[in-house]
Formats: sequence, structure tokens, C-alpha cells
Amino acid sequence: MSDKLRQHIEEITKLTDEEFEYILSYFTYRKFKKNHYVIQEGDYVKNDYFVLSGLLKSSHTDKKGKTHVVLFATENWWVSDPEAYHNQTKASLNVDCLEDSETLYISLENREKLCNEIQKMEYFFRKKTTTGYVASQKRILSLIGFNAKERYEYLLQQYPGLLQRVPKSLIASYLGVTRETLSRLTS
Repeated sequence: MSDKLRQHIEEITKLTDEEFEYILSYFTYRKFKKNHYVIQEGDYVKNDYFVLSGLLKSSHTDKKGKTHVVLFATENWWVSDPEAYHNQTKASLNVDCLEDSETLYISLENREKLCNEIQKMEYFFRKKTTTGYVASQKRILSLIGFNAKERYEYLLQQYPGLLQRVPKSLIASYLGVTRETLSRLTS
């Protein structure tokens, strides 16, 4: 399973075997069962999770009890509550498993040590953070600038195969539409 992390890192920067073994020593493997929370709103967030297998959902529940899906984390994605992780504060997001999932996680403390010790990892995490920032901006722009059909098409581009893995109610929440509107878009 660790070869997935190595391949992921090496999409950005090449590593020697020794470097990768050292990097891997900073990560911890963890399995989660379907419907298990990885992060719950209100908990302190200590880790950032790299998804080896499975599917996770990041969401926020508003004051009226409505759930808003922020993102889906499939294989080779990172997931956490970024604000809470980087500021070491309480989560405003929930992260839960839609499928049995396997992850490698790293604490902020270990990430900082790793970045200080191996410049390639500082570069890797900077590039991943920038990619995440750009993806968040695109998501926001799609929500404010695209109609429902365009958001749906964008979802299909961003997450190929997701419709077969996720209940339609969660897809509708991600798109910011009703279940009925989603049914019209998919028929």
C-alpha cells in the first residue's frame, strides 16, 4: 500500500529508496469502516489523511441541520479539515467514510519536521496545498457561476466513476441542488 504514497509523491518529486523509507516512517496506517467518522465537527484535528483505498466525504452541517458536502476524497486524495489541521483547532467539518477505507495519515508536527528535514517534501506539500487551493477556488466559482447542469458536468469531470459509488442525495448536496433537480439532470 505504501507504493501508492510513493507514486503520489513522485508525480511531483523523485525520491530515493532511502528517502521514501524515511518519509514513510512519519506516516501511520489506519483502516476505517464504512460510516465511521475520521473527523467530527468540534473535535481537535491532529492529522491529514492520504486515501489509499475507499471513499470519504467532507461535509458541514448548518444550524438548521442540513448537510452540505464540501468534497469527496477518493483514492490518492488528501482529506482533513484544513483550517483546523493547520491551526490545531476544532473542526468545523465532518469527514466520514462512504466505503471501507484505508489511509496513511500524518500529524502536523510530523509534517513540519519532515518538511524541515527533506526539502523535497516541503516542495511536495507546497505543491499539493496550491493544487487544493486552486481546486477550492474552482469549486466556489462553479457554485456561484454555473447552472445546475454545468455543475453536474463539472462533477463528472472532476470525479469520474463517482456516481456509481455515492448515493444521489449526497451528489445533490455537493451540487447544491435538490434530489429532484438531480434526477432531472441525470435522466
